[in-house]
Amino acid sequence: MMQRIVDNAIAISKESVKTFTYEALNNIVRLINGISAILLAILPGKASILEGLHGWELRPTFRGPRLPRWMGNGVSSFNQLVHELSVDSDTSSVEYSSDEDDGYSSPASPKSESSQISWASSAREHDNRRTLIGGSRSQSTQRPSHLHSPRKLPSLRDHFVRATDRRRGVIEDLHLATEICIEAAFDAVHKAAHFLLSPSEAFRIMSGWVFPQQSSTAHGHESVENVPTAVLGEHEPAPTERKTSFHPLNTDARTCQDVITELGYPYEAIHVVTDDGYILLLERIPRRDSRKAVYLQHGVLDSSMGWVCNGVVGSPAFAAFDQGYDVFLGNFRGLVSREHVDRNISSTQYWRYSINEHGTKDIPAMIEKIHEVKISELKLRYPDIDEENSDEQPYNLCAICHSLGGAGILMYVITRQIEQIPHRLARLILLSPAGFHDDSNLAFTVVEHLFLALAPILSKIVPAFYIPTRFFRMLLNKLARDFHNYPAVGGLVQTLMSYVVGGDSSNWIGVLGLPHYNMNDMPGVSFGVALHMAQMKRTGKFRMFDYGNSDTNLQVYGSPEPVDLGEYFDLIDIPVDLVAGKRDRVIRPSMVRKHYNLMHEAGVDVSYNEYEYAHLDFTFSHREELLAYVMSRLQLVKATPKQRLGCQVEGTKKVLHEHSD
Repeated sequence: MMQRIVDNAIAISKESVKTFTYEALNNIVRLINGISAILLAILPGKASILEGLHGWELRPTFRGPRLPRWMGNGVSSFNQLVHELSVDSDTSSVEYSSDEDDGYSSPASPKSESSQISWASSAREHDNRRTLIGGSRSQSTQRPSHLHSPRKLPSLRDHFVRATDRRRGVIEDLHLATEICIEAAFDAVHKAAHFLLSPSEAFRIMSGWVFPQQSSTAHGHESVENVPTAVLGEHEPAPTERKTSFHPLNTDARTCQDVITELGYPYEAIHVVTDDGYILLLERIPRRDSRKAVYLQHGVLDSSMGWVCNGVVGSPAFAAFDQGYDVFLGNFRGLVSREHVDRNISSTQYWRYSINEHGTKDIPAMIEKIHEVKISELKLRYPDIDEENSDEQPYNLCAICHSLGGAGILMYVITRQIEQIPHRLARLILLSPAGFHDDSNLAFTVVEHLFLALAPILSKIVPAFYIPTRFFRMLLNKLARDFHNYPAVGGLVQTLMSYVVGGDSSNWIGVLGLPHYNMNDMPGVSFGVALHMAQMKRTGKFRMFDYGNSDTNLQVYGSPEPVDLGEYFDLIDIPVDLVAGKRDRVIRPSMVRKHYNLMHEAGVDVSYNEYEYAHLDFTFSHREELLAYVMSRLQLVKATPKQRLGCQVEGTKKVLHEHSD
């Protein structure tokens, strides 16, 4: 009787303490959110900053964008399915695209017919050749065949929700930690009271501590076994052991591979080694038999995730694949994990590089690997290809680059032309490219002066700018979740971050929430890259890195001054499309127009366009008009007569083979 009374008292006390702490923590959070709302109300300019957010929301939402115009009525059933999932919660109203042919060339998504053919051929070739040229590691996924079934929609919706909502914020962790501590404390109190009220039970437990063998014999041994299971719907359901990944800190550590494969697209990872030993990850959404390829290169503090983070409908990588392109996603050096052939390389040595290495080491290595892979695969499908005795490339490769990637690709093309080495590119589409930075805001000007003045000291103590420890990277990942959960706090942080970058209205909070900023890894910026950009801003020229003394420059460039790339724009022999953002305060439209004016004067086939975008809107927001424009520029690249002849020969062979069967 006494024990029951004590148990009830302890239980009531525990729940009372949990309720009190829970409400106290909630009130503190409400206070912080309220203060943030007050501060946000008095900050100037926040209306334009917050109004410019598109695609990402400060408050989590499942609403998706409208289908882009470039998809038209020929949108595939897979894209239609994902669109309906993200827009309409009523699964009974889902309508699938008809099979009628209205004369429009429909894009090939993972569930469309042309994509299925490419997928099947890719899978067959992949099975025959488990390892690609150069030792690349390829991975692919098997698409489910039941996506058209309306009865599967609720489970699919749950899957998509889980795929985009996998982590807790700091506040949720505090709630959980507080509850665990309270449970542990009252559990100890309960055991102590139980020992005092039941001496015989306490004596038995203590004897079990003294004589563990007898206790284990009395209670028997328990065994834990792996239970074989089978997944319903498999073609050959054999018992397998189900393995699940467990994230103890509940952070979102998805990779570009996870995003691509979750959406049903094929995936391949190719590891590329540069001349100076850096190991780069070149990711691919493969169409192995395609003679059209596109290479996408990210900007500073970014990764290939930027090209796929908007899902099927809003991502340039998926849009290009749906239009029949073999898609390659490049990643610059500069990850916290420090991938290098020298496993013992120091942090100072690893981060010792500038934009020069991006343009003359990273991009050449990745494009040469693309060329190697494409030639080897096309030779299997088109045996008549003889690249050595031909001036024409059997495929067309275009590049879409953002920010720092644009500066890197221009440096690559110009230096290749100077060295008289083929650059293998057919067209450049540059989204707010870096290179010229003399027209910038006061904040960047102050940083530039401080940076250049303190460079001799900082270069010795700060090799790069990144978050060095797993704990603080995990904290950033979780804070990004809290910024989404509490709109006023998120809006305040968004506004303050926008002030730091001169009023740019990009969704900085949404970008921080991307999984490539996770506790395991994240992109960083080397001191050399930052110094190189400061040098460009100071001189007002798009030039290579200045090593600080004429002797070193003379040894590297053959002249006391670094190479001014703007003076060599006349060497660019392929069309260039420049795109600027009117709201961009990181690289202003005037700086993109400076690229355009110099290229136009040099006789380059160059075009210029502007949109109402901020700097990160080019990759991290759903932009229907941008995707339409980029796809239209890619389609301007026509196949050469030899490429068309190869396709016709292949088509003739298929027809003859069908008739012979």
